[in-house]
Amino acid sequence: MKKITAYFVRHGQTMLNHYNKVQGWIDSPLTEKGRADAKRAGQQLRNIPFASAYSSDSGRAIETARIALRENPDNMNIVTYQYPEFREQCHGYFEGNDLNQMWQFVGAQVGLTSESKVLGTYGLEKARDLIHQADLYGEAESNAMFWERLDRGFDKLRANTKDGDQVLVVSHGMTIRSIIDRYAPELDEGVATINGSITKLEITDDNIHVDFFNKIDFQS
Repeated sequence: MKKITAYFVRHGQTMLNHYNKVQGWIDSPLTEKGRADAKRAGQQLRNIPFASAYSSDSGRAIETARIALRENPDNMNIVTYQYPEFREQCHGYFEGNDLNQMWQFVGAQVGLTSESKVLGTYGLEKARDLIHQADLYGEAESNAMFWERLDRGFDKLRANTKDGDQVLVVSHGMTIRSIIDRYAPELDEGVATINGSITKLEITDDNIHVDFFNKIDFQS
């Protein structure tokens, strides 16, 4: 059975992160801190002999991967790919809105008014369905839509790698946390994925094992 090691990195802080805005499929540039987040992750991963590198097709993920790979001495030989399947979840109508206002609107369906209360009561997957139901345009991803896309991304990753490969994947906060919530829920302590943090996955043909989640002090 083939096994690959994937180091998932959350992109660096962006302008919309800084202003506490909803940012899924829309994009914004990395801040100065965001570029530092990316460089820190690259320095921590510089000794990993990556066979290839992947990111979502969002500009913030592509830029984070580019900055991180500069720190790798073999960076010129690492082929990079952009997979839309590794995007953040789509929030539809709520994209770009104030994050707290979105959760007040979404939570009103179930009598709750904050992200922590909605997620604490219903979990990530049910909360995703609540966002989908609250979207006035019906375009926010439901949980089934989200996982159909993300599973397709993992299948593409498996098909494009060889047994024993180590790869970099730059993705997004809620996407990475959703992987943890499904495959290692005991590691989800209810805190946001940190910009530039590292999560290590062991991916086989039919399973995903989480070695660690959300580290900013990883030493390769």
